[in-house]
Amino acid sequence: MAVQSCATQDLVIERPEGLYCPPGDFYIDPWRPVDRAVITHAHGDHARMGNAHYLASQQSEGVLRSRLGDDINLQTLPYGEVIEHHGVRLSLHPAGHVLGSSEVRLEHDGRVWVASGDYFVCGRGDANNTCVPFEPVRCDCFITESTFGLPIYRWCPQREVFDDINAWWQANAEAGRASLLMGYSFGKAQRILAGVDASIGPIVVHGAIETINRAYRAAGVALPPTLYFNDVTDKGLLKGALVVAPPSVLGSAWVRRFGDPSDAFASGWMQLRGARRRRGVDRGFVLSDHADWPGLQRAIEATGAQRVIVTHGYEAVMVRWLQEQGLQAGAFHTEYDDERHDAQESPVQADTTSAESEEGTE
Repeated sequence: MAVQSCATQDLVIERPEGLYCPPGDFYIDPWRPVDRAVITHAHGDHARMGNAHYLASQQSEGVLRSRLGDDINLQTLPYGEVIEHHGVRLSLHPAGHVLGSSEVRLEHDGRVWVASGDYFVCGRGDANNTCVPFEPVRCDCFITESTFGLPIYRWCPQREVFDDINAWWQANAEAGRASLLMGYSFGKAQRILAGVDASIGPIVVHGAIETINRAYRAAGVALPPTLYFNDVTDKGLLKGALVVAPPSVLGSAWVRRFGDPSDAFASGWMQLRGARRRRGVDRGFVLSDHADWPGLQRAIEATGAQRVIVTHGYEAVMVRWLQEQGLQAGAFHTEYDDERHDAQESPVQADTTSAESEEGTE
């Protein structure tokens, strides 16, 4: 169900370039080049090249510049600081998804709208220690993602997931076998590194991950010591090591450097057995940087919004549920598509520089 929009009424509408704020004359996470872009976070389906001016959170600067180039025209804001542009009061608030991820709060003519970007809501004692936790922001209209907007998606406590990962790694190490754990280079890989038991053995990372690790460490995020493969002089260290790499390495010559590793994939999509079979890996660990079904419900309720617009994910299911709760609900048809970006990861290059890249946010 598409949202019927009017520039004189709505603070955000759909345009071919992306989600547009008419009174402010700027876009939020546009998918075509524009003059002014407010960026919620640095994943490739939300932060794209070619915009004349970028506005993003202060914490996201390092990753944005590493992905889009040092020379981008980037203005940053601390969380909670308000600026005014063409009469629109704008502020950024923590989304809990990845380093620097933000919700965008817009206030104009007595109305408050919030665009969530992608977000993760901690539950049952969980915490993503690599970024600032999600902060509910009260608003009249909430634009929400719905990546995992089905009742089947309910995350187990994070500690249980990392206990399973550590047990898998420990067993492989005792057998003298490397453990290849695949997760997306930006966000998921750092969350894995921050959560595993580094005392089990050495941790080796792919070049694409090492590049992002530098930005995280520069932002003050605590990560365990890691080895870049080309810096490993004693190849015996690789036996029993945890190797963290992007999914695009699966089946590549890069992986064969580690002999016959046990392989695994960390993602919210691993909730479904079919997804695990399609990946063709030994293990699947359910670890997501997005809100699950209960998390989406809690986040929406906490905003107090009476109108909700759903973007990417299971839009129809979420819209129907919202309407059953008595809320005004509809959908924006966007080009934010985690699965499509997962499938379009760039081919693995020789791991000799930091130039390797891959996309995907889950």
